[in-house]
Parts: sequence; C-alpha cells; structure tokens
Amino acid sequence: MGKEIIMFPLAAMGHLNPMVELGKLLIRHASISITILISQSPSIDNKPIDSYISRVSSAHPHIFFHRLPPVPQSSNSKTATFLDHFHLTIPYLKTYLSASSAHAIILDFFFDAALEVANEFHLPCYYFFASNASNLAAFLYLPTLHNQLNASFKDLGDNPIHFPGFPSPIPASDMPIRISDRTSETYKAAIVQFERLAKSSGIIVNSFQSLEPKALRALANGDCFPGRPMAPVYFVGPITANDVEDKDSSNEFRHESLAWLDGQPGGSVVFLCFGSMGSGISEEQNREIAVGLERSGQRFLWVVRRSQPAAAASGITVLTKKEQDLEAVLPEGFLERTKGRGLVVQSWAPQVAVLRHPAVGGFVTHCGWNSALESIVAGVAMIAWPFYAEQRMNKVFLVEEAKLAVEMRGYKNGIVVSDEIEERVRWLMKSEGGKELRARAAVVGESGRAALQEGGSSYKTMVEIVRLVNNIGGGELGCSGEQR
Repeated sequence: MGKEIIMFPLAAMGHLNPMVELGKLLIRHASISITILISQSPSIDNKPIDSYISRVSSAHPHIFFHRLPPVPQSSNSKTATFLDHFHLTIPYLKTYLSASSAHAIILDFFFDAALEVANEFHLPCYYFFASNASNLAAFLYLPTLHNQLNASFKDLGDNPIHFPGFPSPIPASDMPIRISDRTSETYKAAIVQFERLAKSSGIIVNSFQSLEPKALRALANGDCFPGRPMAPVYFVGPITANDVEDKDSSNEFRHESLAWLDGQPGGSVVFLCFGSMGSGISEEQNREIAVGLERSGQRFLWVVRRSQPAAAASGITVLTKKEQDLEAVLPEGFLERTKGRGLVVQSWAPQVAVLRHPAVGGFVTHCGWNSALESIVAGVAMIAWPFYAEQRMNKVFLVEEAKLAVEMRGYKNGIVVSDEIEERVRWLMKSEGGKELRARAAVVGESGRAALQEGGSSYKTMVEIVRLVNNIGGGELGCSGEQR
C-alpha cells in the first residue's frame, strides 16, 4: 500500500479523532498507509478509545494502530506528570522508528519534543494543530510576547492582549491557565513548544482559508514569528468527526435523540452539549440550565453528563434507572413539564448527526474547536460558553471575528444563572439578531464544505501536502495554499 506515514496524537478523543480524520483524508489523496501510535500513561485514561480504535480499524484497512509501552507513573504533581508523559514517550518512539520504514511523521503539537527524534531519523516532521489558525498565530507569537511583557497573564486582569493574526484582542483573563503564570513549568514548556513548531517541516491546521483570512496573512507574512524562519502552514479543514461512517454498518443503532428530532419543526431546536468534560458541571449549574430552558419556551435537546463511562464515550450509552438519575440533578417535575418540546439524554448523543439534523437551529457549546467546527460545517449558529484550555480564546474568535456565536457572559462568575440562559436561548432562536446570526452560520457552513470539495482551497492544499511528502515535484507550499 505505498509509503507509510506515522501519526502520533495525544491519546485522548479530542486529539485522536481529528488526527484519524486527517489520516483518512490523506489516504483518499494518495496510495499510502497510516500508522497511528498510541501512548499509554497512568495519568491518561485510554479505555474510552478502545472501541473507537476497533471501529476505525475495521472500517479502514490502511489505518493501523500501534500501542507503545505504558509510560511509568511519575511521583510528581499532576501537572508535572502531564508534562513528563510527553518526554517519557521519546525512548519508545525511537525504538519504534528504528524498526520502521516510515516516510514522514505527523505529530500532535503536544509531542513537540519528538521533532529532534524525527530529525535524528531524517524524517520530514509535520505538526497537526487541531485548533484554529488564529490560536496558532497567537501561540507562535508567545515567545516574542514573553520578551515584551514583564507580567503574567494572570496578573493583568481583563487587559487586552494583541497578537498578530488574532483579529480581536484577547482579555488576559481568557488566556489558557497553563500559560497564565510565566514562572510555571507549563508556561516555560509552552515557550519551547511553539519555538519547535516553527522549526518543523510544516504545521497542518484544522481550519479553512475563508474562515480565517487575517490569520492566514499573518502566518504567511511571518508576523507571528518575527525575524526568524517560519515553517509553512497548511489549512486543510474543516476536519470533523464522521460518527455516521464509523458506526456499525448494519445501521441498527439509531440514537433516541435523532428519532425525537425527526418529529420537530425545521430549525426549531437548540442543542446543548458540553463535550467530554461536561460531567464537571455542578448540580447547581444543571438546575440553572433547566430553569432557563423551561422559561425560554424553546424546544431543546440537552445532553447531561453525570459520568464518563467507556461505553458512553464510544457511542454506546447504557442507561440504568434513567428517570430517577435525571430527576436527581434536575428541578422537580422539569422532565414532565417540558415533555414534548424538550429531550434530556444522559452522557452521550451523536453530535455530528444531531448538528446536521434539519430540526436543529442553535448550539450551546463549550467552544472546543472540534465541536465548533462540527457546528460550522453543519451551518448552525452557537451560544459560546467556554470552560477550560484554549476555549476562551475560541470564544473570542467565534463571537468577535467569525461572528458565528453569541457569548454566554456569566461563566466568569463561576456559574451562569437561569436568567441569562433564558435570554440567550430566546435571543438566538427568536430575535432578528439571532435570525441574522443563523443566516450567516448557514453561509459560512457552505464555504467550509466547499473547501473540502475537489477544487476547494483545503482540497488543493491536501493534494500538495501529499506531493511534498512523496517528493513528487512542486515547490514549497505557502500559507495561502499557493506555490511560493
């Protein structure tokens, strides 16, 4: 099956899934095989991905998975353990590559230290940045900004931080926690991390040109890494999960949420789902959401996570004493009073299929980039409610620049109250402003889908990446997707 490309994602669904989808795209464009390395660690739960790996392996015979030996448990703090994991995998990666005939390697950006290993084996090394290009531009500029600022982001409050390529200033309080303190080990590691990314063979970003023209120009012009050589950046998105393709081919399994949506009017339902970390939502917050939804009068589909069992993460939800479990975290009588216009499901729903359903007209999201892209591709407008990591940066981009979302403001106070939830949901689904936002989302969704079609910007870029990896003619690809 042609040449082998190694992929090395972080073993978490939010990183593994888009890397697998990238592998599928590469296979469609070239006669290659993909080997995906899975790093195991006591600090990272690998169980939820087992059934996912099994499904992908069955459906895609040219995608292989190889589990590296488990990384030993660190006695350090949780944060240090997270950082140690990436360094402790290096010897295992070397051992694998020494017996491999790989032609190139694509790394999760968290495995930045593996660049030196790739250079040792004379392998072209690309990084896959699964977030948006505006965030990439900001992070690449971080080493430069470090020399300009004397204070940590955590000490700057809501003061605006300006980054080349990030169209809107970011309040310092919205920067990710791991880089909020310039004296921390995670901050120091991030400085090194993004300096390494710029020295690679290229950075593959999960976005598309028409969505982020300002970031594209800044990256192409070297504004984000001034005065130093900058790796080319490739826009190949929107790469999203395909939970229809990878389900049981018998199609016997159809989630209850889809059957319920079939009976709802077009564009009438607001969908609420907060990603794999949604189980961290407190019972108090769940009750505020319930009250807000009930008062809004709008149709809704709400995924409530009380736990993260492996079965739910794989898409197979086993519900035990469902009504009793839900009623324990929801206001008394809520399920009965909203019966017919609302559906609450536990743990999991097929998010891609739900967002693409014609009955869905809005999405309340935690602003994880995978979820945001799935909403963008479906043409569904969002209510942005960020939780952690770079999600607050995504919120700024989605609300201020892309204008595909309206902000849920109360998250900074620790809890979003029912009054705001009611107001935001009703605004998105019923107001003139919400109607305009939804219309814009539909247009942007069309452009995102077009980017992946033959002749589209991301399609052309993917073809060029394959040419470069295979050393088949062509010059170096620039950020615009054109030869330079």
